[in-house]
Amino acid sequence: MNVRVLPGAWVAVAGTLLAGLAHALSIAAPWDGQPQWWLQLFAMEVLVRLVDTAPNVRAAALRGFLFALAWLAGTFWWLFISLHVYGGLPAVLAVLAVAALAALLALYYALAAGVARHCNLQHPLGRAALWAALWTLAELGRGLWFTGFPWGAAGYAHVDGPLAAFAPWVGAYGITAIAALAAALLAALAAPAPGRWQAGLALAAIVGLSLLPARLAPPADTAVIAQPLRVSLLQGNIPQDEKFEPGVGIEQSLQWYGQQLDRATTPLVVAPETALPVLPEQLPIGYWQALQARFSAGGQAALFGMPLGDLRAGYINAAVGLTPGRTAHYEYAKHHLVPFGEFIPPLFRWFTEMMHIPLGDFRRGDVGQASMVLGEQRLAPNICYEDLFGEELAARFQDPAKAPTIFVNMSNIAWFGDSIAIDQHLAISRMRSLEFRRPMLRATNTGATAIIDAQGKVTHALPRLTRDVLTGEVYGRTDITPFAAWAGRFGLAPLWAPALAIVALALWRRRRP
Repeated sequence: MNVRVLPGAWVAVAGTLLAGLAHALSIAAPWDGQPQWWLQLFAMEVLVRLVDTAPNVRAAALRGFLFALAWLAGTFWWLFISLHVYGGLPAVLAVLAVAALAALLALYYALAAGVARHCNLQHPLGRAALWAALWTLAELGRGLWFTGFPWGAAGYAHVDGPLAAFAPWVGAYGITAIAALAAALLAALAAPAPGRWQAGLALAAIVGLSLLPARLAPPADTAVIAQPLRVSLLQGNIPQDEKFEPGVGIEQSLQWYGQQLDRATTPLVVAPETALPVLPEQLPIGYWQALQARFSAGGQAALFGMPLGDLRAGYINAAVGLTPGRTAHYEYAKHHLVPFGEFIPPLFRWFTEMMHIPLGDFRRGDVGQASMVLGEQRLAPNICYEDLFGEELAARFQDPAKAPTIFVNMSNIAWFGDSIAIDQHLAISRMRSLEFRRPMLRATNTGATAIIDAQGKVTHALPRLTRDVLTGEVYGRTDITPFAAWAGRFGLAPLWAPALAIVALALWRRRRP
């Protein structure tokens, strides 16, 4: 029997796509919903070897593109659910839209792979440093330009791994850089080239350094506010196809969340994004006044999501806070708006008009808005995927005296059904807790409603797609991590600068005769 062997190019294509899919699984594995740090390193190590052995720059760029295409499409495939199931976009167009987004973002990584092959550095340490710099720049570009969409960045695979120790020092992007460096060093160890022992020493140094941050960090019981805050987190499980429908989801939301807000006995009760899905003036007569009276007169506080504004000033996707002894409410306006869902990008109105999603052209809030003060605690809300942008949360730490003691994420992930998006978003929140050494309260419509401690561990959680109330205690903190200090002042410039310098140096060396 004759067996036909696939040409080498097609074997490389298949390997690249499989490695990309493995990279997607590493962010949150479908078998347990947990990040798999080892799988991320393995997948990227495979990509590094495929790029290094590419016959030319074009082939290397193509492999980088295909890896990223499989990785990104395999990470946020659930966008299909929001576009097709809830948006009414035909299935074929929804698939094409997700694929087009993944392909567009994959161009960053195609460029990174192409430049790595073009420079063709021979020393394993130099080659590894260049790879780490290029990958970091690709991730930074994806997270910043065109509103930014860094969902599924490599660093999130390491929430439970040894590299998590670096989070309070360099953040998720810094962990991405270290992971890319480690993957490239692993590839150098596997290659029959001189200098392998140096790659081994560099890997050992990374392992050793991963033990150092834990030793330098202050003890877990320092900078902790002594009095814990008891909280109730509401998960209404309102079906997405009914949530904004008059006479169905709106009334259901107002009734259930209204009851739970009234019955809560903890000092703080939190309801998710757009828990009250209408403007205050659209609420039933007396509803808003009853809420204000309930929390201004007692010893409890509430934080819940609802739209605010008017046609003249514009509308905002808001977190509204009611606190004891105050008739005026606290207000946080979502800053990082979702394209097509909360604002319509230029030239794309034709696309949004094809869907039946309740779109809002919301007004953007400022970066670094004030926290909600509740006794000794300063609660910093973030809405939906705003916790994906650690550098924006860091802006709240510029003044240590006003820095948040607790983060509060308020989300509605029902747009994406019972998918891996819930697990991925939980990993993102956990990374923010690690970066800032702050607990995170998560109140969501369908999950994951959870309490995360300052070490990034989930201490309490509700089952997804259930209607329930999660109660627990959380300890706020007042210390400022190194990442919060430098990112709050300089943003991500301390990562951009060295990565650009390494790439510039490699390109300069390539041009030398």
